[in-house]
Amino acid sequence: MAQPSDNSSSPARNEALTPLPDSARAFRWHDHASLWFSLGVGLLVMQVGAYLVPAVGTRDAVVAILLGSCVGAGLLAWTARLGCESGLASAGLMHATYGSAFARLPVLLNIVQLVGWTTFEIVVMREGTQAIGKQAFGLALDSTTGMLLTTLLWGAVLLALLAGSMVKLVRRFVSRFGLPLVVISLVWLTWQFAGQLNAKGFEAFWSRAGDGSMGMFSALDLVIAMPVSWLPLVADYARHGQRSGGGLGSAFSGTWVGYLVANIWCYALGVMVVSSADTGTSLVTAILLAQGGLLALGLILVDELDNAYGDVYSGAVSTHSLLPQWSVKQWGLLIGALCVVLALFLPMHALEPFLLLLSSVFVPLYGVILGRLGTGVAPTQVGTRRVDWSAAAIWIIGIVLYHSLAKWAPQFGSALPTLLLTFVTAWLSRAPATGGASALAQSRG
Repeated sequence: MAQPSDNSSSPARNEALTPLPDSARAFRWHDHASLWFSLGVGLLVMQVGAYLVPAVGTRDAVVAILLGSCVGAGLLAWTARLGCESGLASAGLMHATYGSAFARLPVLLNIVQLVGWTTFEIVVMREGTQAIGKQAFGLALDSTTGMLLTTLLWGAVLLALLAGSMVKLVRRFVSRFGLPLVVISLVWLTWQFAGQLNAKGFEAFWSRAGDGSMGMFSALDLVIAMPVSWLPLVADYARHGQRSGGGLGSAFSGTWVGYLVANIWCYALGVMVVSSADTGTSLVTAILLAQGGLLALGLILVDELDNAYGDVYSGAVSTHSLLPQWSVKQWGLLIGALCVVLALFLPMHALEPFLLLLSSVFVPLYGVILGRLGTGVAPTQVGTRRVDWSAAAIWIIGIVLYHSLAKWAPQFGSALPTLLLTFVTAWLSRAPATGGASALAQSRG
């Protein structure tokens, strides 16, 4: 099998802005689906699901989860198809849409948000480990020494994974071993908390009303925010999909099915946990108190590791696109070490505003990218244009619109109107295409 691009022996070659050749592509449908199911599973997703019930009530929370997951996973799948078709990484798609000079801004923002997400993931794994240590062994791992040791433990494992091959990690570990273990843990937790809800009365659970602190469309925005946070990463993996034998369709359907199932399942599990637990009980504590919860939480924490890996790998690809003198692997190790240090000083808090802030940037960003690239033949080069002023203007207007709607018209939501406006405007403002190529490919020569 050909070696993936993250193991290139030529650090000066800009791998992120060069289409991946067919000889280096190894992912099939199962690999796409396994990867995005695994990335869709996490304690962060469950915690967001737990936020929804007190605010909007059970029924509205379920509606928001189903609709938001379908839309969010669909956007991921659409972008995955674009990445597979073009062979470009996410940074390459940004360069192709916004021009080589202006694209540096969204690439930098992507790097910042990926560092933030990785730090959050390390903190989640640390706090989960501390809870397991206290519950199972009576260890006070929440002390300064315990925090240091658990952070460094997960950081060391993350760095060890980054030293290897991304393609081999996905195909040999995630697909063959990680996925079955995570599915078993989710099935067990679902069974346990469904039993608790049934004992308390399903009707009371289903008819629970919200406190009105969040509207239906605001809840939808919050659900969409989670898959949207993965949009700047998906092409970095989808470009490894095989194009022969229906590979493009495999990238699309594998990504959509994998992430959709995981996202709905974890959001719904968060709803079930918060609805069955006593008031004031944290999500992690409630899971630990369930029968078999210790083992299930341990497996979910192990799966959380690939979320951190996915963030760092894509952050490394994006950084390499700006500074190709260092290889993707070298940047990955450096970014991973930085996130471990940040996890020692940055506590996990204010998750909801953080997610919504990311959406305000990346919803319009990818509305423009999909409007320009997603409706024709994808470009196979990033082009020579330095700034596409119309694309840049649409993106900035989209960010303003997102925040304006959130402030003055929250009843309409922010994500869907912004996405629709930026997509349509970007599509209508494309340069006319000829000869079967996309408008962008033509305008970039």
